Amino acid sequence: MANKNSKAAKSASGKYYVDTNCISCGQCIDIAGDFFKEDVGGGVYVKAQPTSDEGVALCEQALSNCPVEAIGNDG
Repeated sequence: MANKNSKAAKSASGKYYVDTNCISCGQCIDIAGDFFKEDVGGGVYVKAQPTSDEGVALCEQALSNCPVEAIGNDG
């Protein structure tokens, strides 16, 4: 389960976040690349929060497929 107290610093504010346990596997970017971006320093962050039902579905799919459960949803 993602830790909201360890959110990646660059994440866009909103309900979705990536915590510092991210291993940069790229799965979330493959699934929802409009919302997740790899940080040059390692890890991934939320570059934009979804504003449509389709975007939310993609972020939820990324969340459920994260192998280390580093994606969270505060909503």
